[in-house]
Amino acid sequence: MAYFPAFIKLDGKKILLVGGGNIAGEKLEKLLDFTKEITVIAPEISDTVRTMAETNGLTLHQRPYRPEDIEGYFVVIVAVDDLSLQKEIYDACQMRHTLCNSVDSVDYCDFIFPSYTKKGALTVAFSTSGISPSVAKYLRRAIETVIPDSVADFLEEMKQLRASLPKGKERMKLLDEKARIYIDNLFKKGQ
Repeated sequence: MAYFPAFIKLDGKKILLVGGGNIAGEKLEKLLDFTKEITVIAPEISDTVRTMAETNGLTLHQRPYRPEDIEGYFVVIVAVDDLSLQKEIYDACQMRHTLCNSVDSVDYCDFIFPSYTKKGALTVAFSTSGISPSVAKYLRRAIETVIPDSVADFLEEMKQLRASLPKGKERMKLLDEKARIYIDNLFKKGQ
């Protein structure tokens, strides 16, 4: 079954990352695009993960995971190779109604990390529901080449314009027309 695409606001939500190796570092790098409310727990922590944690003021515990560690977290990411630990943490999350992602084990995931590109407020995500992350990655790379960095400035302009106009059909029509012209011009330049 396919995963439902949703963008979740992580402001004020606590994230737990169990693992400190290369894969944990990849997940941490992506999470940092959206929040800094992250705690990392791992008996061994790579220099990359340690540097990202220290640079961004994250909480870092160099020790093994304990069952009580997931208390109070909104999302738990399990970036360890130990399948029995992945299952243990996933089962504990299910009992607490905490969202869980176990890296490379879709059976122990409530959600998956899509391949995405982010330019300012624009985030475009690609997913194959865990079937082939490589396909999503290469599709993302192809699409992101047509998205100019200027989209961030355009979105900021749209945000200000939207805030300055009263709600209603006229505002929707004006904003829709402005977006259509921007996108039409964008793709005409690429031809």
